[in-house]
Amino acid sequence: MSVIVKICGLSTEDTLDAALDAGADMVAFNFFPKSPRFVTPARAAALAGRVRGRAEIVALTVDLDEAALAEIVETVRPDWLQLHGRETPEAVAAVQDCFGLGVLKALGISDAADVAAVAAFAGVADRLLLDAKAPKGAALPGGNGLSFDWSLLDGLDADLPYMLAGGLDPSNVGIALAETRAIGVDASSGVESAPGVKDPERIRAFIAAARGSVSLERAGQPA
Repeated sequence: MSVIVKICGLSTEDTLDAALDAGADMVAFNFFPKSPRFVTPARAAALAGRVRGRAEIVALTVDLDEAALAEIVETVRPDWLQLHGRETPEAVAAVQDCFGLGVLKALGISDAADVAAVAAFAGVADRLLLDAKAPKGAALPGGNGLSFDWSLLDGLDADLPYMLAGGLDPSNVGIALAETRAIGVDASSGVESAPGVKDPERIRAFIAAARGSVSLERAGQPA
């Protein structure tokens, strides 16, 4: 199975097309108002027309109530809801029951205690996104350009379906895949020229690096 590549926080036609043309499996629109990558549901719906049938559409949300989620679902028609806030396992299950979409739950990682907390979401969310934990007082729950010690994930259940995020860019995504059992990778700030400004060349380079590193690894060559 090929590695899943997700590009997060897209907001323009040219960068969205760059991700799609390079073969991204998932593209995400960010609905967190404090983020420099924020888009309205109406804007995301207009962009989503370019995506449908080519990649999976992800709606990134942070601690939204059912009504706000329903507006996004009805307007954008995403394939996945990414819950990037403080949602509990019970809240994740409730979102699944309500909307019947794939749920990607993001969890911040900085130490062994954070890794231990992952188990509570196993079998609840359809897929997990293990991201670098935001620094205390940070305005954003993710997309801060930070990575974490990937060796912390060594003790996770080998069958746990998780994607990796946090400070990933074209230069380190191959190392990240070689050192973890992640089924996919997610980039946002690592493919930008400035906060919220995606760079088509960096997007293409990231996707190529992720694909190439897995091919080399499976061929028994160093990535």
